[in-house]
Amino acid sequence: MPDAKILHTIMDGVKLAKTIKRIASEIIENDKGDYPLAIVGLKTRGEFIARRIFDEIKKSENSKIEFGVLDSTLFRDDFRSNLKVPNFSVNDIPFSVDGKKIVIIDDVIFTGRSVLASINAIMDMGRPQVIQFAAIVDRGHRELPVSPDFIGEIVKTLPTQEIRVKLTEVDKEDAVYLVEKN
Repeated sequence: MPDAKILHTIMDGVKLAKTIKRIASEIIENDKGDYPLAIVGLKTRGEFIARRIFDEIKKSENSKIEFGVLDSTLFRDDFRSNLKVPNFSVNDIPFSVDGKKIVIIDDVIFTGRSVLASINAIMDMGRPQVIQFAAIVDRGHRELPVSPDFIGEIVKTLPTQEIRVKLTEVDKEDAVYLVEKN
């Protein structure tokens, strides 16, 4: 990590895999079957974590479950205040969200702005029955009143620190680090 100093390894690959399995189990336990279930991963790392959670649920449940990917960049309330050209991609939600129980998955929750943007994006697509949220790490410092329904780990950070989630699909390793920003 050339742009940051690693302060602590929060999760290695084994612990990350166990955390993903646990979150998948909690989603299953929480699902009463009242509404069709859909897992939606937030670009970029949330997409891959969501795929892993989706696969775990499919392994242990025979129920029909949907999978989608969402880029909520254009729905962020701070989108216009950032003068850089945003990097965003096309959403892949190949199902109707109407009447579904949607579980949004991301790697880290910080201010809550990404979660709010994803909720707004989903609500623009239709009317789900329930929206829940899961994150591998909750680092605090919330600016909006949102919190995960399913949390891998809570890590208190300073404003000068970040959580870096590394996934083999993107970074060639599975790990979660606490880093000091340069």
